[in-house]
Amino acid sequence: MSLLSIRDLAIALPEGADRQLAAKDINFDLEAGEILCIVGESGSGKSMSANAVMGLLPQGVKAVGGTINFDGQEILGLSESQMMALRGRRISMIFQEPLSALNPLLRVGAQIAEVFEAHGVLKGPERHARALKLLDEVGIPDPEAAIRAYPFQLSGGQRQRVMIAMALALEPDILIADEPTTALDVTTQAQILKLIEDLRQSRRMAVIFITHDFGVVADIADRVIVMQTGEIVETGTADDVLLKPKHPYTQSLIDAIPRLTRHDEATETERKPILTVEGLNKTFKTGSGTLFGKQRVVKAVQDVNFELFAGETIGIVGESGSGKSTVGRCLVRLIDPEAGRVMIEGADIAHMSGAQLRNQRRKMQMIFQDPFSSLNPRARVSRILTEGLIAHRTSKSEAMEKARALLEMVGLDASAMGRFPHEFSGGQRQRIGIARALALDPSIIIADEAVSALDVSIQAQVLDLLADLKTRLNLSMLFITHDLRVAARICDRIIVMQKGRIVEVGPTGKVLHDPDTAYTRSLLDAIPGQEYERALAEVE
Repeated sequence: MSLLSIRDLAIALPEGADRQLAAKDINFDLEAGEILCIVGESGSGKSMSANAVMGLLPQGVKAVGGTINFDGQEILGLSESQMMALRGRRISMIFQEPLSALNPLLRVGAQIAEVFEAHGVLKGPERHARALKLLDEVGIPDPEAAIRAYPFQLSGGQRQRVMIAMALALEPDILIADEPTTALDVTTQAQILKLIEDLRQSRRMAVIFITHDFGVVADIADRVIVMQTGEIVETGTADDVLLKPKHPYTQSLIDAIPRLTRHDEATETERKPILTVEGLNKTFKTGSGTLFGKQRVVKAVQDVNFELFAGETIGIVGESGSGKSTVGRCLVRLIDPEAGRVMIEGADIAHMSGAQLRNQRRKMQMIFQDPFSSLNPRARVSRILTEGLIAHRTSKSEAMEKARALLEMVGLDASAMGRFPHEFSGGQRQRIGIARALALDPSIIIADEAVSALDVSIQAQVLDLLADLKTRLNLSMLFITHDLRVAARICDRIIVMQKGRIVEVGPTGKVLHDPDTAYTRSLLDAIPGQEYERALAEVE
């Protein structure tokens, strides 16, 4: 008998949703010790299916048919108290964004101990000791310090490890991992994947791994399920689905995967820099530095120098904490640098202020990683796209006309003007973010992890859109990313950062295929699915 068996599962969405069922006719089995990957675009129903197993469907969403049998017991329809007895103890879940899943007001140790308390397991000192052992098992450096820390004091990778420690606290039979590595850099992602694989081997734990990253699927999956608009369209072993896909939808997803291979470098010609960065520095200090509080000093950006040429795209890559996003924010003055010059067409904006800064800053605009948090949820798209223009003394009628033209340019209908951000998909919201960045006719776009949260097909569409706009509008671009495959697809040159410093810079092909530094090589070695990419190239 399978550990988990799902038959004919149907999940209904609230009235007025874009379709009646979030998932329908869902059938699959999960064996002990097996890793099953579920892939598909946003809205395909993969997370809803997993949430149904946990009994954590959102308000207004409910299972309306089918069965979920876990270890011989039908769990669909169990009471909340009965599900709480299973949740954590027998079936656990890791969520995509640990910062929102962890309690910001509780120390890490208290949150892990809460898992034992909820199930009446162990006593006070034993809970602390077990929490400390779990943090050590999941590879957190200095567990003694981490157990006393609040979530915001840890890096993204460390927070994800805390989530894994909580999920594994009671040694569950099934671990459900919902996009657990999407926002992590390649080295941290590789560590998390190895950790899950090691725990699977040592505990014979079954894993349902939800992801849109086919490299991850290739590295860890035993079997793969592909979902589209709520239905399973293909299922099979990892090799069969990834190398011999049968369904056109699966084939389209695989075709959209960015590859490390790229065309030959363009011939160098004499070019004029549109942006020159010289000696950029930024240090963050937290804590009082008094007798009762030790001051923490982080040198986020140290002596950064580079030039961006007209019509060029430079990728800035590196691990979390390397300083790449801080560089971008210093350039547009969302953060004030302490030293250095940022020259745009001869004007140094690093230390400007007031009207002078506003006039120069319109030449350099930013696209953010999460358009949902960067777009005002209470403002209609018409206001989001026109407020910058109106602030720079464009008449309202002209601003509205330009906003409609911008929506058309990024592939959205003018009817979007009257809608709010929550009424759009993630990819559509990112298009609105791009339209807003273009509103002031900038010559430079800074894209900070602009596609990292998008599934592969939407990611490909946004990358194609950016490449098209760059050509049509003669834009220059700084593309900040932790995904080296994305950098290979869109960038002319790459800057590699480590601990606030530039450690390597060069043409994309040179940096990705013949790096000069051991650090760049370590980033490349950590990319998931490299054997799969080579196998795919042979099949093609």
